[in-house]
Amino acid sequence: MTWAIVPAAGRGSRFGGATPKQYLPLAGRSVIEHSLRAVLDHPDVDGVMVALAQDDGAWPGWREIGGKPVLTCVGGGERADSVLAAVQALPATISEDQWLLVHDAARPCLHRQDLARLLAEGREDAVGALLAAPVRDTLKRADDRQHCLGTEPRESLWRALTPQLFRRGSLERALAAAQRSGIKVTDEAMAIERLGLKPRLVEGRDDNLKITTPADLALAEFILSRAIGHG
Repeated sequence: MTWAIVPAAGRGSRFGGATPKQYLPLAGRSVIEHSLRAVLDHPDVDGVMVALAQDDGAWPGWREIGGKPVLTCVGGGERADSVLAAVQALPATISEDQWLLVHDAARPCLHRQDLARLLAEGREDAVGALLAAPVRDTLKRADDRQHCLGTEPRESLWRALTPQLFRRGSLERALAAAQRSGIKVTDEAMAIERLGLKPRLVEGRDDNLKITTPADLALAEFILSRAIGHG
């Protein structure tokens, strides 16, 4: 049994506009519906817990998608708070040893082959795994006036993507420990790393983008239209 966690309590302030970015229309559906369907599409994923803002009036009230249960809980002020709340809200029948997938609500272009590879390789690892992409661009370090201070080596650097796959017990312990320490972890792997553990990197596609700006939304529309056209 594998369940998915989707933190969706954010306001998307960097995107701008009155509507949270996860509810914007994209290729005939909302952004979050694409993201939910992408993870629920895999036969080994049994259901999803979505962490929503307390006053979320845009959630359409789904109880199931594709015949699989969609549960909701109230998230927190930060992404990690929402993920922890969702983990703790899962049914007690999901044991500490069972695997959880955490996927961004605003990452609608997940490919099924990447998800299948993450599940296959991640469940073979004692710690867990995350989708990631090797850094391919030249990296520059800048001063406070945006002048180059030098070029940074890109070897061994990866961009963290989602989903990320960890066991329920270890993920809850890692996120709770970071929260107690006042550490703002930016993804689940960072919380796991703070316990001295080393998650596996599973290479994923570069077009598994997270929508942050209006330009990202247009690019996601193009990616999804090509996927539909080739499906």
